[in-house]
Amino acid sequence: MGEWKRHRILMVSDFFYPNFGGVENHIYYLSQCLLKLGHKVVVMTHAYNNRSGVRYMTGGLKVYYVPWRPFLMQNTFPTFYGTLPIVRTILIREKISLVHGHQAFSTLCHEALMHARTMGYKVVFTDHSLYGFADAGSIHMNKVLQFTLAEVSQAICVSHTSKENTVLRSGLPPEKVFVIPNAVDTAMFKPAPERLSSHEIVIVVISRLVYRKGADLLVEVIPEVCRLYPNVRFIVGGDGPKRVRLEEMREKHSLQDRVEMLGAVQHSQVRSVLITGHIFLNSSLTEAFCIAILEAASCGLLTVSTRVGGVPEVLPDDMIVLAKPDPSDMVQAIKKAISILPKIDPQEMHNRMKELYNWHDVAKRTEIVYDRALKFSNQNFLQRLSRYLSCGAWAGKLFCLVMIIDFLLWHLLQLWKPAEDIEEVPDFILSHDQDEGISQDNENQTLR
Repeated sequence: MGEWKRHRILMVSDFFYPNFGGVENHIYYLSQCLLKLGHKVVVMTHAYNNRSGVRYMTGGLKVYYVPWRPFLMQNTFPTFYGTLPIVRTILIREKISLVHGHQAFSTLCHEALMHARTMGYKVVFTDHSLYGFADAGSIHMNKVLQFTLAEVSQAICVSHTSKENTVLRSGLPPEKVFVIPNAVDTAMFKPAPERLSSHEIVIVVISRLVYRKGADLLVEVIPEVCRLYPNVRFIVGGDGPKRVRLEEMREKHSLQDRVEMLGAVQHSQVRSVLITGHIFLNSSLTEAFCIAILEAASCGLLTVSTRVGGVPEVLPDDMIVLAKPDPSDMVQAIKKAISILPKIDPQEMHNRMKELYNWHDVAKRTEIVYDRALKFSNQNFLQRLSRYLSCGAWAGKLFCLVMIIDFLLWHLLQLWKPAEDIEEVPDFILSHDQDEGISQDNENQTLR
């Protein structure tokens, strides 16, 4: 038992362990570092298979796996008001002071932020992805984001490109949006003890094999590189609907002995795959910030990547070779990377990554955002509605109606089950010895 020194934060997203990806990684490491800074952190996500209820992870991180099942792409079905009772209960039980939502296409995040604002809590939102403006899906998503961020206290983006994109999509004032990049666990991602032989060059790809990650580019790039360089071999880790195309390419060009398909890779095995290679290849068509590039660079690999989104901001120019998302330009970039490979020192690259990216630095910068958010004064209900009205001629009225109903339901819940009847949980703070006795609950996570 004990007292928390600072803030009490509820992290909310549809994306968390046991799944693994950029968002899940970000929430986990940020939460761990915030706990070490003396904050109380609780995570709320949906149930995963038989994982439901309350779980504790390393460092005493408490996770509520609420009994909602994923509906599409790990997102829960949008209910608008179905999550209000459980969100209210968690906020009161854990004595939360601030709600931090992650990822624009997380249904649970949008609903929790809406309910939190109705109840007068300060909210912070982190956007991890880039979206377009022209197709029907993007237009719909951008309107939902505009609704959610109409009352957000502060917002965080993982790159300057992502900030521009979020500000344009949501209409948020730029001064309310902070740029805090992702980081990498350099203690976990270390180079191989011995330098690899240069007789055979191994190019590693670890990614979801989907259109957005540029799997179609790989289908054209890999055969051409293999034709130009007989001593080059590819290792492809990851799974997805585009895996079939890569398998067909391998068969068509008889590259079974030069292109190894690993399938889905557990996160605990990512380093062991990376350290077998010399070059890391990222072919994404859109990327706000690519954590996979950080992991590869921390393991001492030279990176070749498409010049998209926030990728040019991630690494210094001497650690990455950028190319247009075009097969011929990517082949030229790989040729350039192979030519400068002898100059690359994996250990020196790892040491530079230690200085450039650190989760503790990310947590301290996020802490500043929390401090600013908590200083914002609360507006009355009519003032809040006026902000939603400005979201559009028809959409503004619809958003106001949604918020009025949420406000009424909240008051009905207060009458039906007053806050005094909800038991507050005692704070549980692990000592250093207890912390060491708990193993990290991420053994079976699959790769992004």
